[in-house]
Amino acid sequence: MSYDEVLVYLYEHLPYYQRKGTAAYKGSLDNTLALDQMFRHPHRNFRTIHIAGTNGKGSVSHMLAAILQKAGYKTGLYTSPHLKDFRERIKLNGEMVPEKFVVDFVERFLEMNKTIALEPSFFELTVLMAFDYFSEQKVDIAVIEVGLGGRLDSTNIITPELSVITNISLDHTALLGDSLGRIALEKAGIIKPSVPVIIGETHPQTAVIFEGKAAENRSKISFSDQLLKAEYSMNSIDQRQVFNIIDSSGILFENLRLDLLGKYQAKNVCTLLSAVFEMQERGWGIVTANIRDGLENVTGLTGLSGRWQIIGANPRIICDTAHNEGGMREVVAQLKQIPHKKLHFIIGMVNDKDITAVLALLPVEAVYYFTKASIPRAMAEHQLMQMATFFGLNGAAYEDVPTAFIEAKMYADKDDLIFVGGSTFVVAEVIPS
Repeated sequence: MSYDEVLVYLYEHLPYYQRKGTAAYKGSLDNTLALDQMFRHPHRNFRTIHIAGTNGKGSVSHMLAAILQKAGYKTGLYTSPHLKDFRERIKLNGEMVPEKFVVDFVERFLEMNKTIALEPSFFELTVLMAFDYFSEQKVDIAVIEVGLGGRLDSTNIITPELSVITNISLDHTALLGDSLGRIALEKAGIIKPSVPVIIGETHPQTAVIFEGKAAENRSKISFSDQLLKAEYSMNSIDQRQVFNIIDSSGILFENLRLDLLGKYQAKNVCTLLSAVFEMQERGWGIVTANIRDGLENVTGLTGLSGRWQIIGANPRIICDTAHNEGGMREVVAQLKQIPHKKLHFIIGMVNDKDITAVLALLPVEAVYYFTKASIPRAMAEHQLMQMATFFGLNGAAYEDVPTAFIEAKMYADKDDLIFVGGSTFVVAEVIPS
């Protein structure tokens, strides 16, 4: 098989949640466990850190991987979804998995599966591909991001060094539950016996669930927002945020530089640092210089993109992958703080999100470009525009993202602001390769 033929097999022959939605979701670990046995349990051959949460888990995963790389560890990183290239999901020290390995893995699976006849999903097979690659490459540690939920996520066969749950808000309610408590129960499923867990944000509806699950597993639990605070200092001239990190005794880090923009990263960096401190306690050789160097160069070390990323100037163009109520609330708050004459808002969403909750947050004074990403799950642009009118949002509909992007750039003045978001897949179509 060629690499292109393998991609066709993965995308078109396997149930793929990012394109088909709930029809591709497997509410069981049976397939993952069978695949794990087929490939002789590769996840047992390296140490891991497991990261879940509604928002922020991708940023925290990449920040942690960057710090581990700077500390000299051979570091695997598994995240989802990808923006441009399938291989973004599986990285080793910031380098994407080679095409040859992807091809070889799928060919091995197809050969072994002739007698077993498993029918895995795209995500189930991709997770085992990552585990097999990290095992083959003898990584020191791999940062593993949960795909969806936690308890029944395919990544949840690992027993990590540390578990991290960034936060909880309403998302994927059809699969995870329609309340914060029910969603927290699913996320808490990654808490393992005697494995410490870091919780990013304290919430009265979820804290008791996490505390109960940790007690049941005799796992040490810490809430990072009760331990650390990030005071925003400034944006440096080289496009980095600068924070002072404070605990009960005073300033721990003065002028800590982070190359990920978006003020919501202040919460993520506290969660990240709490995880790093726990790893230091467990004997991992991470020093202050590794933390500073890693955070200052996350994008260069790991290739992370799409998080409050500036992709144009005069007018300024910003994109962000926030796609649910919690994430969009942070985005809207920051947009209000950016000086601009007029806001041009390019938005497309997938049809299984709580779209009305997002639309209710958006500024009515903006000019909207309603569009849809080129995936089956995308809501039709005219339907999105019709829903938006109930919230006083006005604009026009465009059949695809590139057309909407061209129109916004055509009509925006140099002092205006263009924002692109609502879906990871919308961002993927405008972000530079």
